[in-house]
Amino acid sequence: MSNARRARAEQVETTRARILDTAERLFAEHGVFTVSNRQVSEAAGQGNNAAVGYHFGGKKELVRAIVRRHATPTEAVRERLLAEHGDSDRLRDWVTCVVRPITDHLATLGNPSWYARFAAQLMTEPNLRQMAAAEVGAAPTLHAVLDGLHERLPHLPPEVWQERDDMAHTLIMHFCARRERAMPPGVDSRSVWAATATSLIDALEGLYGAPCQSIEDRF
Repeated sequence: MSNARRARAEQVETTRARILDTAERLFAEHGVFTVSNRQVSEAAGQGNNAAVGYHFGGKKELVRAIVRRHATPTEAVRERLLAEHGDSDRLRDWVTCVVRPITDHLATLGNPSWYARFAAQLMTEPNLRQMAAAEVGAAPTLHAVLDGLHERLPHLPPEVWQERDDMAHTLIMHFCARRERAMPPGVDSRSVWAATATSLIDALEGLYGAPCQSIEDRF
């Protein structure tokens, strides 16, 4: 590759990263559907107001790119935790593998960060939630973690642990969004996210370990 082409490629990547950073912040603060592609382009310092369309194609593709950007490092944390706890029979260890990929990744983003609030926004809109779930659900280690967790829940029928998976995901993302929003300026986010992880693991260990009524009695 020539120096000119290499410089051009680096410029494109820098521009894409700036747009992603800006979109994530604006979406987190104002909502995905409230912010236009034009506003993202302008806030990212792009002279061309159609920069989002040029680099990503549209808002849904932009949202998908943000999700993918965070899914890769989150999966790396999950792989490390699965290697550490994969032979454990303790429910808490498997809940740890569910919670800490998210909180450990958030701890790397510094203060301020916006990803937890962005992810919580996606959960409120069915189409975006489905799209994000498809991206995250493609991670092979996530399936291994959930399979291991479910094996530690012999007291629950599949319908119930699936329901509790949804409860757990909702609690994790919205609680993390609340913590991220309340993060005081200048505070070392790593200690906040470590404490958040412990609180979530305590709560979800209780959630998954709780007994349930029979399916016939519940519906």
